[in-house]
Amino acid sequence: MEVVGSQNGGIGSVSNRSSMVGFFKEKGFDDKNIDELFTKCKRLEGAERETASQNWAYLKSIGIQERKLPYVVSKCPKILTLSLNDKLVPMVQCLTTLGTKPREVSSAITRFPHILSHNVEEKLCPLLGFFEALGVPEKQLGKLLLQNPRLVSYSIDTKLTHIVEFLASLGLSKEEGTIGKVMVKNPFIMGYSVEKRLRPTSEFLKSVGLTLVDLQKVAMHFPEVLCRDVEKILRPNLSFLQKSGFGDGQIASLVSGYPPVLIKSVRNSLEPRIRFLLEVMKRQIEEVVEYPDFFKHGLKKKLEVRQKLLKQREIIGCSLSEMLECNERKFRLKFGAIKAVN
Repeated sequence: MEVVGSQNGGIGSVSNRSSMVGFFKEKGFDDKNIDELFTKCKRLEGAERETASQNWAYLKSIGIQERKLPYVVSKCPKILTLSLNDKLVPMVQCLTTLGTKPREVSSAITRFPHILSHNVEEKLCPLLGFFEALGVPEKQLGKLLLQNPRLVSYSIDTKLTHIVEFLASLGLSKEEGTIGKVMVKNPFIMGYSVEKRLRPTSEFLKSVGLTLVDLQKVAMHFPEVLCRDVEKILRPNLSFLQKSGFGDGQIASLVSGYPPVLIKSVRNSLEPRIRFLLEVMKRQIEEVVEYPDFFKHGLKKKLEVRQKLLKQREIIGCSLSEMLECNERKFRLKFGAIKAVN
């Protein structure tokens, strides 16, 4: 005798769906959220409530806050359908061996729940091997992956290798480990498209006057600059510097000396500092060309405080580097605000 409804999932699937709907409602999901979950993950139709309950409890046990669990499940409903002992536990255990700080693993999973849907042997191990071959120290592998857990979803052949080739084109080396250092410095650089973002940005930096050696320094010390959009961020910052009176050669010196000058907020960072330099400090913009790090110092906490002290003590002729490069104690010792103790 043929059971009616055995095709397309059958009575069992209907029962499972009903059971899962009940589970989600108990966890605080509304009807709209539940429909979205089933649309996003077809495997939920045949999921077992017991499996979902075990997986939910496990996620909570590894440190994911209960209030964040609905968000985690909404991002990756598939988590509730996976085998606890064959899939979730091995991945979490492997990630735990990479972590060095409390809650590091649970935080990474919360940000990118899909990491749990990947296989340790097929995906995670080859990925770790790929980074080790680039000279990333074993102790840094965890920082790399847990800071940007989305890395596990990237293809080594079609994406990550392309990033390596781009960095090599700037003169960085796999053998010397400089490419690996860039990736540890900013793991998010690997999420960008070479052709749509990284190469256009590097070409723009060349047009501003940076040499290949300068670009290597940018990649090594300020890789976030390479990740920014030329038209939305870098070009407007360049225009501001030009309007402020910096010549082309001066801008090249500024950018090579302190590359983040091209990505800092014009309104909240660059403009207030330039105004303070000219109107309060009564200095010339040429001094900033000599000391581009001027733009990295806090306006309220450092520039204003030290300028006020210099004015009170009627000190003139002090260069920007003398004023800003030292720590607070050395600054006050140097300019007589406190006496040295013999």
